[in-house]
Amino acid sequence: MVSDDHCRRGAVAPRHLPWQNGYMPTVELPQLTSEEISDGLGRAAAATRRRHPKILHTPGAEFNRVVNFMLPDSYMQPHLHPGDEKIEHIHLLSGKLAVLFFDDHGTVTRITTLERGGVQMIEVPAFTWHTYVILAETITYETMMGQYELQSWKEMAQWAPAENTAGSQSYLQALKTEAASKPNVG
Repeated sequence: MVSDDHCRRGAVAPRHLPWQNGYMPTVELPQLTSEEISDGLGRAAAATRRRHPKILHTPGAEFNRVVNFMLPDSYMQPHLHPGDEKIEHIHLLSGKLAVLFFDDHGTVTRITTLERGGVQMIEVPAFTWHTYVILAETITYETMMGQYELQSWKEMAQWAPAENTAGSQSYLQALKTEAASKPNVG
């Protein structure tokens, strides 16, 4: 559980912290074949969550690398990553999505739309409530430091519906409406 102090530390102000031993790995965007794209999007279409992660790092690695294949009807419950090293970098490979940031009460404080010809990468600070709204079939490349452990990787926002529950699709539609009306706010 994250302390209230951590959640109040400037909700979306980027904090640049040294990576382990002062080293941040160079980010090279993966090159996907048409077969990998077709497979990833097919797996997303077959998944209950309407997204599919292709894990590129080995289990237990400190530098996590994932390609996410996501469809427009995918809902991701707002969450934060508790840990100073858990700064998430989201790189758009194709498609269009909005990244929404929230305060501790669930009010949207910032929206950044990632799309070709515009913003194509965003940094999500640790201890920052956020989610994605997928606006077109989308593929992202995401990186984050810190060893993955299911219980401590993310904290779900209690003020938002859980995934695949009553109310999650109507909440997603409300977020999409907000993202469409304010594509780059904050």
